[in-house]
Amino acid sequence: MTEKQCVLAVDDNSISLATIEQELKDSYEVIPINSGTRALQYLKREKPDLILLDIQMAHKDGIETLTEIRAMDGCQDIPVVMLTSRRDRETILASSRLGITDYVVKPFKQQDLLNRIDRILKQPQG
Repeated sequence: MTEKQCVLAVDDNSISLATIEQELKDSYEVIPINSGTRALQYLKREKPDLILLDIQMAHKDGIETLTEIRAMDGCQDIPVVMLTSRRDRETILASSRLGITDYVVKPFKQQDLLNRIDRILKQPQG
């Protein structure tokens, strides 16, 4: 059996984190982290295959977190999916400028999120 790919889920809402973990655990190894600061600490030690990142978080929001992730060695090419209830154009554009791979609006459908992650992680690397 092959090793599961790793998805880092970053959200300060414990219910959202638990939901993401529950919905993805059969297909992926999910690392739930409840703050942008903790995510950055994790990324100094480990490199996930994909990051799910909430935007609205206390202390350090998703945009600030992603800005720091993109500045870290070895983290520029990690696919990032913003997972948020924010729908405003400014937030979407700010995320896009930081090189996100996808933008999913909460509440999301489990199969839709899984399909998007599958599409991103199963595409040929080049």
